Amino acid sequence: MPKKSDRIVDLPAGLVPLLSQKELETYYGVSDWQVLRWIEAGMPTEPFAGRGRRFSLAKCEAWHAKQDEFTPSA
Repeated sequence: MPKKSDRIVDLPAGLVPLLSQKELETYYGVSDWQVLRWIEAGMPTEPFAGRGRRFSLAKCEAWHAKQDEFTPSA
């Protein structure tokens, strides 16, 4: 019987996994409140038929980079 680890395959080209809000919070090391503030400020979310929100990490990182461009450094 093959092990579960033997069944791992790469994603097809162009297919990007979406992160849940909890996964995004863990990735950035922030609270749910902070993620909600980012969403209100315009951070992109992805359409999702299930419960909750989903996020494209690449789009979120691009949004953060754009925000950093407009933030004056002290």
